[in-house]
Amino acid sequence: MIPEDFLFIGVDGGGSGCRARLADAGGRALGEGTAGPAAVRFGIAGVLAAVESAARAAAVNAGLPAEVLARADAVIGLAGIGRKDVVEALTQAPHPFRSVAYVNDATIACLGAHGGRDGGVVIVGTGSVGLALLRGREVRVGGYGFPISDEGSGADIGLRAIGHSLRAHDGRIAPTALTRAVMARFDNDALAAIAWTDQATATDYATLAPLVMHHAENGDSVARGIVIGAAKEIGALIGALAARGAGRIALVGGLATPIASWLAPDAQSRLVPSEADALDGALRLARRSVGKSHAA
Repeated sequence: MIPEDFLFIGVDGGGSGCRARLADAGGRALGEGTAGPAAVRFGIAGVLAAVESAARAAAVNAGLPAEVLARADAVIGLAGIGRKDVVEALTQAPHPFRSVAYVNDATIACLGAHGGRDGGVVIVGTGSVGLALLRGREVRVGGYGFPISDEGSGADIGLRAIGHSLRAHDGRIAPTALTRAVMARFDNDALAAIAWTDQATATDYATLAPLVMHHAENGDSVARGIVIGAAKEIGALIGALAARGAGRIALVGGLATPIASWLAPDAQSRLVPSEADALDGALRLARRSVGKSHAA
């Protein structure tokens, strides 16, 4: 039995932003907050700053002082947490919570999507990854980080848009409305585009994805080619999870809705709606952990 005065906070940190939700012992949401990107590739200090900022905003939104976080047990899902030594570095760092557990962002997305039951998720946002929870074990496919992986993601779509636009600028392929729009962002200067790529992060590349999706919907040949390719990659993640035994798979993330209609029929047929979001999954895991400790 969880004491009534316990509070829980779930955090979902990714390449595009960080969200937090504060809830009471009964599972009632009290407040939510947001902050900047919190993917591990931004560095431990940046991740922790974003997490604390979002958590404090959730407390304020609940009408509570930020100091209330010291009474909250937190589960924090982060993109890229599988990288070597990351969890150890995170757990050794100071935090404002009563207790904290760091997990993969796909884990909490999966718990939320299927109400804590077995199933899988394919996340399509700044990055991409497939993960299933099956009989107490995690099965993961893809999601090894941009640019070597994260196929079909917003960052991958943006990268391909830049490449095609530079080729069109050179005259190697016919220009389209998309390639002109991309190059216009750099005043039609290829060297300016290259200078941008020298500093661009996955998050920066992903800002181009909505532009690509827009032009694809309008029939742009280059945009359609990029999106069709991305949909094939996402379909491959779905298929890989299904082959591993995931009978229920949800498509989640910022690009889930726009990419869904581009998936092949067999991939679409494997999808089920998400029951809840990743923050619900984080809170579910936090309450489960505390409940076990009090039952022991």
